[in-house]
Amino acid sequence: MSQRRIQSHPILEPLPDGTVDFTFDGQSLKARPGEMIASALFASGISIFGHHHRDGGPQGIFCANGQCSQCTVLADGRAVKSCMVAIQPGMEVASAQGNPPLPADDQVKSLHRPPDVEVDVLIIGGGPAGLSAAVELGKVGIDVLIVDDKPELGGKLTLQTHGFFGSVADCWAGTRGIDIGHLLTDALDDLPGIQVWTDTTAVGIFWDGKVGVATPGGYKLVTPKNVLIAMGAREKSLAFPGADLPGIYGAGAFQTLVNRDLIGASKKLFILGGGNVGLIGGYHALQAGIDVVGLVEGLPECGGYKVHEDKLKRFGVPIWTSHTVVKAWGENHLEKVTIAQVDERFAPIAGTEKTFEADTLLIAVGLASVDEILIKAREYGLNVYAAGDSEEVAEASAAIFSGRIIGRKMARDLGVPVDIPEHWEPLAEVLRSKPGEVEAWEIPRGGERVYPVIRCVQEIPCNPCSEACPENLIEMEGIMGLPRYTEGCLGCGNCVTLCPGLAINLVCEDYDPEKKTALLMLPFEYSDDMIPLRGDVKTVDFDGDIIGEGKVIAVRERPDQDRRRLLMVEVPFEERLKVAGFTIRGPSVPVEPLLPDDDDPVVCRCERVRKSEIVKEIRAGVKDINQLKALARPGMGGCGGKTCTELVYRIFREEGVVLDDITPGTNRPLVAEIPLGAFAHKEDGDAD
Repeated sequence: MSQRRIQSHPILEPLPDGTVDFTFDGQSLKARPGEMIASALFASGISIFGHHHRDGGPQGIFCANGQCSQCTVLADGRAVKSCMVAIQPGMEVASAQGNPPLPADDQVKSLHRPPDVEVDVLIIGGGPAGLSAAVELGKVGIDVLIVDDKPELGGKLTLQTHGFFGSVADCWAGTRGIDIGHLLTDALDDLPGIQVWTDTTAVGIFWDGKVGVATPGGYKLVTPKNVLIAMGAREKSLAFPGADLPGIYGAGAFQTLVNRDLIGASKKLFILGGGNVGLIGGYHALQAGIDVVGLVEGLPECGGYKVHEDKLKRFGVPIWTSHTVVKAWGENHLEKVTIAQVDERFAPIAGTEKTFEADTLLIAVGLASVDEILIKAREYGLNVYAAGDSEEVAEASAAIFSGRIIGRKMARDLGVPVDIPEHWEPLAEVLRSKPGEVEAWEIPRGGERVYPVIRCVQEIPCNPCSEACPENLIEMEGIMGLPRYTEGCLGCGNCVTLCPGLAINLVCEDYDPEKKTALLMLPFEYSDDMIPLRGDVKTVDFDGDIIGEGKVIAVRERPDQDRRRLLMVEVPFEERLKVAGFTIRGPSVPVEPLLPDDDDPVVCRCERVRKSEIVKEIRAGVKDINQLKALARPGMGGCGGKTCTELVYRIFREEGVVLDDITPGTNRPLVAEIPLGAFAHKEDGDAD
């Protein structure tokens, strides 16, 4: 099997070699210590983990976050989610062919009441919001228990290699997400009242105020005075022909493989969705040396930050707005993607199709709050709070700050007098805000010895550039204001180093006394494989269009640049204000689709329920999700409808059914799978 491990990365430190022996379908393989089964298989070039019992469809990963069950394998005879279970020495892993058999020894001899733990505050979710709240509570002496289903805390921060937006003073704007995760986790070390249970899944909350959690040691009950739900968000999906092929999965799953596990999960990547998740996913791919063939967005404009979009364009990634993916092609794995322009109703326009080769398609069409436990807790009248994406889907900087506010509110409600500054709530709203209008870019006047060129033209919450300038020469009207350079630049390059959007470069006009050439300082934090760090480059303008030729003559690398390199690029003097960067790839060339057609997409991945089966029941008069689940089985699989329910509602709308006329599905504990054996507890004195 070919190894797909990333040996060098511009931001991340290398991981140890694979030293743990295991087998997959009898083949001897190696994994890194503590590596999840799915990641170890991907690293060995294996992306098909089994075949579905219903139609033999190949199965691979989708979420890599424990939210679905598409990555199921047999580990030492037991069916497990391969993205959530670590390889053990000598483990025998087998593909899941059809319905996995029940283990022969799965017998419970006795059931006893599980242990019950009392705590002041239970925080479900150890991501940016949960950790921030825990720090605030711990600082005032409140006992806190954090439970998280991953082996380490940090949530999605552990996957973010880019610099964060927001406020420098309030949420570490300009710092990389991976480092913010460490800062928050390290802050817990000085707070003795905080317990942390990792590899622990909250599976349900009950009317008596108890929360059931599945721990490595078995099932336990937690009785908290207050509960904070900070479980983050899950990725939404789309149904189109071929969308169920291995190689098509969420952008978060891709970031997990590439940024957490340093696995080159793709060679040719395509992205569906122009929000921040999709745009950042493309950026992370380029960082890891993976080619990004293109990105489509159904709306007339990308919904993510324009600085994210612009840097992809500058490096040569084509972005098609008012386009979508209409088909995915492949036998057992994605091979090609067909896109088409859409009209104002998002219907594909015939004759506009283009097909591109790609081995991976990232679905990045939005996020949905993980809030099943939150809804039940409110239903039962418990003292429950929400923060981060469980409260409202927004950027991680907003999750950090909302966690701080909620933590102090909870402390107050527990009788501890703490201050909540008046400006915090308004700032939280600003951090949650959507991108503002885009202003026309004004070409700077030039004429100074050295000066920055700022290509930030959209109102977003971000201020690292103004905070970075030692002479306060970059002015902003509030955190949402556009940065404006005044005059008097010293040429230090701090603004180029700290801008999260890579939207600033420095122009040195005194580089050539004859004014034939100028020197640009450009930010660069991509893989060395993408471009030689010396020599000729093709320069591009604001929109990524080719301008001409430049030459990289030097690279500045210093510890205070936080792993960002500054390239000194020589360009013709008359092009000094036009050049925004340089491309690192050639144009994407369409190809012809060659494989059979299929116009009946899979909607429910777990049960392999196709659109036609759902349409049939709707046209027969079904308007109750519970009845539809019983008849056609969407939502009856391992994910419990977490992936397909929204797609089912979309089909109802397409069929002309008013959503208010639909009876929603009934949500019940348990909200996540848990083996029966986890409920078996020994009485004191029982033999093992």
